[in-house]
Amino acid sequence: MSGYENYDATSRHYDQTRVPVGVEIILGCLARVRPLEGLAVLDAGCGTGAYTAAIQERVARVDALDLSAGMLARARAKLGAEVEAGRVAFHRGAITELPFEDRRFDGVMINQVLHHLDDAGDAGWPLHRRVFAECARVLRPGGVLVVNSCSRAQIGEGHWYYRLIPVAARRMAARFAPLDAIEALFAEVGLAPRGRFVPVDAVCQGRAHFDGCGPLDPAWRDGDSVWALAAADELAAALDRVRALDAAGGLDAFVAEADARRAEIGQITFLAAWREEELD
Repeated sequence: MSGYENYDATSRHYDQTRVPVGVEIILGCLARVRPLEGLAVLDAGCGTGAYTAAIQERVARVDALDLSAGMLARARAKLGAEVEAGRVAFHRGAITELPFEDRRFDGVMINQVLHHLDDAGDAGWPLHRRVFAECARVLRPGGVLVVNSCSRAQIGEGHWYYRLIPVAARRMAARFAPLDAIEALFAEVGLAPRGRFVPVDAVCQGRAHFDGCGPLDPAWRDGDSVWALAAADELAAALDRVRALDAAGGLDAFVAEADARRAEIGQITFLAAWREEELD
């Protein structure tokens, strides 16, 4: 469960402004194991099942795990036919203690989940390490872990509306482990880092990302948990600023200027690691 976001509540609107981006990167990494149609994949922290839905026709089976009952309810409603057909199964549980036996999966994907851990960067990100150790445990030799995260630059400049809530944005950035630290943790648990991939054209909220008035709508805000980190006064000031910019005819220019760097650095980074040998 997220340490700061109530996903049982926000799950009601999450899919309105959230899309699975970088699916082709995930499938490309998975295809390094063996042909996709034979793969068993774990979606760890599946949320409303968007990534599960995006890949389930390409692989043999997806087991999807989340701790939020609300998110899982949405996912099951979306993929009921696939569950009935045996291609998808949903499980409630924590990514720090995966309820699966050793060497069960050919691939594991973790999409925009790790920043919800109440972890300690000054202590070396121990909860991240536990998650990666669990992933290594449930992967078969030769299996692949794909982590969808953000660099600090992407947090700072990949989401235009973060400029409206700079204090919350700094809190969010502190929750993201640096990419170098993630890869170092991979190596510690027996996973060999194999690359970083940035889909520079992808935006996690799809077309809704470009809606300058979006922050005024609570359902729009439910698409990014950064808003849960904004104190009431910061949120109120942000909404007042949006209204003022819109009234003055300057909102589109503000969005365009604040969004300019995203086209160069992207919003997200995928990190891949392979389990090449048996673990001790």
